[in-house]
Amino acid sequence: MDFTLEVIPLPVSDIDRARDFYRDKVGFHVDIDQEVMPGMRIVQLTPPGSGCSIALGDSIWDMTKGETTPEPGSYQGLQLCVADIKAAHAELTERGLDISEPVQYTPDDGATFMYFTDPDGNGWSIQEYRRRATEPLHELLSKQASS
Repeated sequence: MDFTLEVIPLPVSDIDRARDFYRDKVGFHVDIDQEVMPGMRIVQLTPPGSGCSIALGDSIWDMTKGETTPEPGSYQGLQLCVADIKAAHAELTERGLDISEPVQYTPDDGATFMYFTDPDGNGWSIQEYRRRATEPLHELLSKQASS
């Protein structure tokens, strides 16, 4: 049986502000923005080309069985991948995102990163994985599933 990671709930203090940030500054697509059941609004956003989304909501944490509720800004190390970090940096800065310059830790593929935070302080990195330009993840997963 396959298990796919498709949605990550993200703790934010203001759903509208976070939706606008991820849509307008980071370029995520708004998949859902509605009250999915009485008293529970969900905003689900997906990065372009991704099979995994983030979910913002009023009552998401009421549905989980954890003993604690994560505080807005408490998530660190969320990671996006791109094939061309310079092009991604140019696009994101053009959108008005406050993002670090790319840092190349080694010349190896996968060793160049840049960083940003959302309005609540949730921390993201963007990793350049040049191989994705010729081997998109969805194609690799399809090949793996058929073998």
